[in-house]
Amino acid sequence: MQYIHFAVIAMLSYAFVPPLVRLAAATPDGMPAAVVSFYTNLLLVMGSLAVVVASGDSLTGYLTHSKMVYVVAGGLALTIGILSYYEALSLGPVSIVTPIFGLFLVVSSIIGFLLLAEPVTTQKLLAIGFAALAIVLVTLE
Repeated sequence: MQYIHFAVIAMLSYAFVPPLVRLAAATPDGMPAAVVSFYTNLLLVMGSLAVVVASGDSLTGYLTHSKMVYVVAGGLALTIGILSYYEALSLGPVSIVTPIFGLFLVVSSIIGFLLLAEPVTTQKLLAIGFAALAIVLVTLE
């Protein structure tokens, strides 16, 4: 269950991203969203590189790995998602943009059921439904 610790750390850390990005990129006097995305993700790349080096893993050794297609597809999806998210944060309020973006949790869960054959239970379906309803309600004005 060590993954839960990492998930909580990720949640707590990522909770600060939308407000900080909004402060940096808010129109009309903010930095362009793509510039903010570049610098924040450059820090991510540098952090990832530090972890790879510290763990002794090889970056080049995995370039021909059979799972690299998933890495490339995930990277493209992440690029589109983050650039769009940062642009939305530069234009709109965090309290609306972030919950809409947060629907990716609902959609990802459904994809997990459909494409990864993860087990579906009534409890999971109810939780996903309530999460979707909560996100929709919080974005209505």
